Amino acid sequence: MAERTGRQAPAGDGRDQDDAGHGEEGGLIRGRHETPDERADRRWSELIQEIRVAQTGVQILFGFLLTVVFTTRFPELRPTDRTIYIVTVSLGAAATGALIGPVSFHRIVAGRRIKPQAVAWASRLTFVGLLLLLVTLGSALLLVLRVATDADYVPWLVAGLVAWCVLCWFALPLWVRGRYTSGATEPGADRPASAARTTPDGEREKS
Repeated sequence: MAERTGRQAPAGDGRDQDDAGHGEEGGLIRGRHETPDERADRRWSELIQEIRVAQTGVQILFGFLLTVVFTTRFPELRPTDRTIYIVTVSLGAAATGALIGPVSFHRIVAGRRIKPQAVAWASRLTFVGLLLLLVTLGSALLLVLRVATDADYVPWLVAGLVAWCVLCWFALPLWVRGRYTSGATEPGADRPASAARTTPDGEREKS
């Protein structure tokens, strides 16, 4: 058997168990010794940390927008700028609701043994909140720059800043996810343990 399977890892080396994993057999997730419930708890903790960062930004932006209407210069705004302001405040309120939604969602379904489903829906709410925050940011920039200067380049400047946010928030993470989780490996790179499987007679073969 030793001749057919080749050199085996030394005893006590936990890499076979950690890297090769057990798929989802026995309730274990590949790469981590955790049950689906433990995985949901971990993902929820990570999601809460992400929401805290996003909520800080939206709260500062939304708080600033609410105070604008009480400034002495607000009555001097042109009708177009007032319309932009109303749209911006509405978007900010929607973004705030979406980003706070996961907290209320978790509190209502807590103890119902549906943590994995709750995490999935909370993730969707967070993503929607980030989209609304992006639009709110762009609308607020348009309003502020229109009041600061009525130059023709304002829309182009706002478009460039929004495009930069899209690149940092969505395009780059999606590119990284596609590049490093597609299963393709560069020449000379170590093949993942999941690329090998065990045949019925115990022999390891590459896929």
